[in-house]
Amino acid sequence: MTGSNQNALKDKLLTFRHGVHPEEYKELSNHQRIERMPFVEEYTLPLLQHIGAPSKPLVHKGQYVRRGGLIAEAGAYVSVALHAPVDGTVTDVGLYGHPNGQMLPAIKIRTDPFSTQQLDQPAQRQPEELAKAEFIEAIQRAGIVGLGGAAFPAHVKFNLSENQLCRYLMLNGCECEPFLTCDHRVMVEYAEELIDGTRILQHFIQAEKVYIAIEANKPDAVITLRAAAAKAGFPVEIIPLQVKYPQGAEKMMISAILGKEVPAGKLPIDVGVLVSNVGSIVALSQYFRQSQPLIERVITVTGPAVRRPANVLVPLGTPMRSLVEFCGGITGEAARILLGGPMMGIVQKSLDTPVVKGTSGILVLTEREVQDIDTFSCIRCGRCLEACPLFLNPARLGLLARKGLWEDMEDNNALDCFECGACSYVCPSAIPLVQSIKVGKSMIRERKPK
Repeated sequence: MTGSNQNALKDKLLTFRHGVHPEEYKELSNHQRIERMPFVEEYTLPLLQHIGAPSKPLVHKGQYVRRGGLIAEAGAYVSVALHAPVDGTVTDVGLYGHPNGQMLPAIKIRTDPFSTQQLDQPAQRQPEELAKAEFIEAIQRAGIVGLGGAAFPAHVKFNLSENQLCRYLMLNGCECEPFLTCDHRVMVEYAEELIDGTRILQHFIQAEKVYIAIEANKPDAVITLRAAAAKAGFPVEIIPLQVKYPQGAEKMMISAILGKEVPAGKLPIDVGVLVSNVGSIVALSQYFRQSQPLIERVITVTGPAVRRPANVLVPLGTPMRSLVEFCGGITGEAARILLGGPMMGIVQKSLDTPVVKGTSGILVLTEREVQDIDTFSCIRCGRCLEACPLFLNPARLGLLARKGLWEDMEDNNALDCFECGACSYVCPSAIPLVQSIKVGKSMIRERKPK
């Protein structure tokens, strides 16, 4: 394809206004087929692996559990169940290290070395047989959450009230974070399950139109899903979007495809749109068709300090150290470990924590990528304003945060920020804008009456 043709194609691709174009680094793992992680000796299952209330344990020390069996029930409406990833024996219910840096309640299971680890769970009723309330309860019981990173309970999002009309169902396959390729491989290798899960969800929410949004750097996913949808005879539109960060954010995707703006303080459903990650929809299909609750997920292990970048199907609770070792380990140049991508990932102090439902990737960087940069005063260049996809003023918000002016931050719509990091990425003075805004948002929430 000539340069002029490439530009013409780029001009035709839908996108949102503003945003940034970081290096993609997808080539490290985007063609690596999903591998299954071998079972390890012991698993640690935190009871908090989702937004909302922690799950409530149903097992005790010394109890034998089966793979896929219920070990913790939902602790509230905004909470989900938790299941054993292996046949084995509960060795403890106590406090253990969590990827968020805290010591939190968790269930430890020692793997039965003599078990075949075959999933042997009762068959689920077919979704077409369920009433809406039964369907929502089943999703909560299956432990399904958003697998894009936020881990919001899926049943809460899918449980639309009578006055909520879903005109558009939109599946998010953009995966705009650099390095990460787990969603890409899920779309290519689980295309039929994705279309099936979409059909199941569509049966209950009755959206007028179904979209699957994919950034244009994943052409094999676009081709594969179009073929799977045609084979199933299911009307879904696969839309390639321009490669730009943060294209995968719900509001940006809605803006790109529908030209609609989600008002400040509102949710996508308030403009008639329901958005879900592609991995969550595959999990939905696997639960109803294979009786498999959410006990494993695909994770990208990548970065210049990983010896063998890969996409791996990993049982929840697997020690991250074991997962990295499965991928050849890290090189002596390793300087920083992130959970997720480089734009929104969370720094880890060690690998001695478990994989949880929200773990989309393990990224290991060298000193070249994480070298310290001196911070200078704001030169009012306006680049952060041009980058912010929500048209906020990050420079002003950062300054207000550093001065502790929380009310002024709220007046300047700080709570609308979803912390994509585009402002920090473009700042020529290397001001940690998004970090300051995060602190300010936390202070605003703490000051609000309970």
